[in-house]
Amino acid sequence: MVALYNSYLYPFVVLFSLPVALIGALLALALAGQNISIFVLIGMIMLMGLVAKNAILLVDFTNKLKEEGESVLEALVEAGKERLRPILMTTIAMIFGMLPLALSTGASSETKNGLAWVIIGGLTSSLLLTLILVPSVYMSMENIKVKLQHRFLKKEVSAKPLLNSK
Repeated sequence: MVALYNSYLYPFVVLFSLPVALIGALLALALAGQNISIFVLIGMIMLMGLVAKNAILLVDFTNKLKEEGESVLEALVEAGKERLRPILMTTIAMIFGMLPLALSTGASSETKNGLAWVIIGGLTSSLLLTLILVPSVYMSMENIKVKLQHRFLKKEVSAKPLLNSK
């Protein structure tokens, strides 16, 4: 992701969405009364990929709009509007696709139910919270980046006359 964004900052914005999904996954697992198994861990890996994809959609589109000249706030609002439908479509499709696996009661279904509950809980919580958290973290990181650039540029500007005076 560092190579994709040409920055070390934006991958951290994407990574902030993962704990939100993990909380939802563990909560759904606890509510369903499932134990952690190898299938649950496979579901968590799958969940992390889906949640990261949603955050990447938001961050990438925001960066594109910023390059076109929009302010950070306008770019975040527009990215949220434009990318809401694809995020909703993939999330709802995965949740409804996992419901038969989560609700199955057949032979040996209890071993695989955890996978579905992890994905359902994680995607639900990430859908609700990532659409708020990722833009908030993005805006905070941009503010920190601007402050640091201003501080370092100010030091460079004040240092230049000292070098030229000799």
